[in-house]
Amino acid sequence: MMSTKAFTLVPAVEREQLMGDRERVSLECVECCGRNLYVGTSDCFVYRFLLEEKTVPGGSTTFTATKQLHRHLGFKKPVNELRAASALHRLLVLCDSSITLVHMLSLEPVPSGARIKGATAFALNENPVSGDPFCVEVCIISVKRRTIQVFLVYEDRVQIVRELSTPEQPLAVAVDGHFLCLALTTQYIILNYSTGVAQDLFPFCSEEKRPIVKRIGRQEFLLAGPGGLGMFATVAGISQRAPVRWSENVVGAAVCFPYVIALDSEFITVHSMLDQQQKQTLPFKEGHILQDFEGRVIVATSKGVYVLVPLPLEKQIQDLLASRRVEEALILAKGARRNIPKEKFQVMYRRILQQAGFIQFAQLQFLEAKELFRSGQLDVRELISLYPFLLPTSSSFTRSHPPLHEFADLNQLTQGDQEKVAKCKRFLMSYLNEVRSTEVANGYKEDIDTALLKLYTEADHDSLLDLLVTENFCLLTDSAAWLEKHKKYFALGLLYHYNHQDAAAVQLWVSIVNGDIHDSTRSDLYEYIVDFLTYSLDPDLVWHYADWVLQKNPEVGVQVFTKRPVDEQQSRFNPDDIISCLKKYPQALVKYLEHLVTDRRLQKEEYHTHLAVLYLDEVLQQRPSANGKDAEVTETQAKLRRLLQKSDLYRVHFLLDRIQGAGLPMESAILHGKLERHEEALHILVHELADFPAAEDYCLWRSEGRDPPARQRLFHLLLAMYLGPGPSAPELAVAAVDLLNRHATEFDAARVLQLLPGTWSVQLLCPFLTGAVRDSVHARRTTQVAVGLAKSENLIYKYDKMKLKGSSVRLSDKKLCQMCQNPFCEPVFVRYPNGGLVHTHCAASRHTNPSSPSPGART
Repeated sequence: MMSTKAFTLVPAVEREQLMGDRERVSLECVECCGRNLYVGTSDCFVYRFLLEEKTVPGGSTTFTATKQLHRHLGFKKPVNELRAASALHRLLVLCDSSITLVHMLSLEPVPSGARIKGATAFALNENPVSGDPFCVEVCIISVKRRTIQVFLVYEDRVQIVRELSTPEQPLAVAVDGHFLCLALTTQYIILNYSTGVAQDLFPFCSEEKRPIVKRIGRQEFLLAGPGGLGMFATVAGISQRAPVRWSENVVGAAVCFPYVIALDSEFITVHSMLDQQQKQTLPFKEGHILQDFEGRVIVATSKGVYVLVPLPLEKQIQDLLASRRVEEALILAKGARRNIPKEKFQVMYRRILQQAGFIQFAQLQFLEAKELFRSGQLDVRELISLYPFLLPTSSSFTRSHPPLHEFADLNQLTQGDQEKVAKCKRFLMSYLNEVRSTEVANGYKEDIDTALLKLYTEADHDSLLDLLVTENFCLLTDSAAWLEKHKKYFALGLLYHYNHQDAAAVQLWVSIVNGDIHDSTRSDLYEYIVDFLTYSLDPDLVWHYADWVLQKNPEVGVQVFTKRPVDEQQSRFNPDDIISCLKKYPQALVKYLEHLVTDRRLQKEEYHTHLAVLYLDEVLQQRPSANGKDAEVTETQAKLRRLLQKSDLYRVHFLLDRIQGAGLPMESAILHGKLERHEEALHILVHELADFPAAEDYCLWRSEGRDPPARQRLFHLLLAMYLGPGPSAPELAVAAVDLLNRHATEFDAARVLQLLPGTWSVQLLCPFLTGAVRDSVHARRTTQVAVGLAKSENLIYKYDKMKLKGSSVRLSDKKLCQMCQNPFCEPVFVRYPNGGLVHTHCAASRHTNPSSPSPGART
């Protein structure tokens, strides 16, 4: 068991001051009240000393006892007990089974001679229930067998208030309010002298040891239990604290929070009430008295008096911390809460937690250290300052004074062990990352984030980039130098970008891609630069590096224009300027025009024509060398055809001239279609290309969005071309049959039947005829429904007219027009459905009834 120096033993009264040369005289009891120290001796004397406490320069405490007077009580028996009643200025002295009242200063008995007779022991009630400030409550163990008596003691008289019987002979007593804690012959009990209710605590053998009963606080007692245990008990008969283990032969005990002090014939032992451990042992032979008086602990032998002076709790805690006994120091610090003002305690306790944290940190107990740092609200710069060069050069931080630890820096703490250094750095990384977004970082976020950046950089940690792309407070000067030192150029670019220096950032990244400097952080850095420029709000920066990205890869580089947000493109980048820039890069130009025409759907003729011409040029270039490049040619031609079909903005005649003689019949057919030259277009598709599905698609394409007669004309034109005069090829006949059967609704069946050769069977055209009949029947029935609905509506109108004609209208010269309020001068009028009458000229000038009829109501 490691010891703690909690108390020092200081002499107070020497033998010579008490007995002189009287060898047989011994000290029997002591009492202390303020600066007055009272001593009772075996020859019936009471001494009063003035006790002076002094602190010498070294910090230790000394006591000087000056004898004021002494008085003999007139008995031949020893003085058994002394108790001061300061409120009454009286000293209660137990001698020869009587409690005598004497004056505290003169030690003269009270003139009335008041005393309590027949007492073997007594205790004052420090939690009185009488409510009278001019008396004290005293509980005595009577010389009568198994009897306890309660008295009220005044300045010059005593009054008995209660007498109680006990199950066994009482040996020791302590009082708190109405509750007596008694040591009987075989057990301890709690007795409520107001109600008489007793509560057994635990057994005790008085023949083996001396009983101890001490009131240590409100409604709580300390007892000498079996097996060498100091037991705590409340008036409810329960224990709220764990027992302490002391000597089997304890003769006295006292409490000086947070310690229990025990006395036996050889030693004084000090035990913690917080963790129940023995903390200190002081040799002290022949001691037989141990008492605490208002926080002052006095011990005595038969020859002298001593004071146990507690070391300040802060000193004890610092000693424990210096011994690396962190847990004990924290337990003691928590226990000190009740003895120290709240604000002072909080300051002290935070500092202790911080010191304990550094002790755990030095032992590489990082989880414990982190929790202590958090609880102690450590200024995290105290921790950062241990690591050389991590704090910014501009930081004004200075370490706490007095210091929280004894280390100059991390190298001293780890004694140069690089493995330990690495562990400490990993811990700091984790800790700073956790606290940077909490209140702990308030006021010095720059120091924290800069230190974290430096740690991440040294360790080549993935979180470096995460730090730089999110909100951070890294100081530019320190951080940039550190990143450059460790060749983290990509991260340095991110730092520049965060500090609104995009030009410096891009220049750095371009140098990496060009191979001028080396940084392998990103293998796709070129694509990253393109993406960065795409979303850059600085048009000058984009234009400055546009040529560079296009030279590297035109198809990717053009994304700085094509993927840019539309609103920004419209406000900052003119498409014509971009097209001029892209003329040197045909592939990029095609991509950009596709973006304008297809994605942004700009309705501008020159963009559509330009794109079509570029497609056409590419197709024409690829045609002579088509070997092995069919897929490319097909893809480009597909784009060209799609553009020619969907766009209505390009210059058709211009493109048609370019295509003439180029061997592009499908494209020619599409252009003829755009010019409404359907016969030429279909002739190309049917007779030149023999692409009958394409001919049908053409009809569908050109009839899209048009009225049924226009669609019908187009399909009849195609059918006529299939069935035209001249030698008919079998494939044309098949195409005609397929056309009719697939698009039966698009044809006028009567006209078709006139065109069809007489040799064709009904079965061959069964789908067409079925569809035609179904369509005809549907049209007839639809017409019948429409006629029926019209007849119904007409009938409704007739009914309304008959109702209006069926009622009479009375007109006189007293009837007024509802519009002009003038009388009718002739029998000509207009009547509204609600019965209102108006002049014909009024009705002609206004078509709405001015009163109740709704606007436009029929007359």
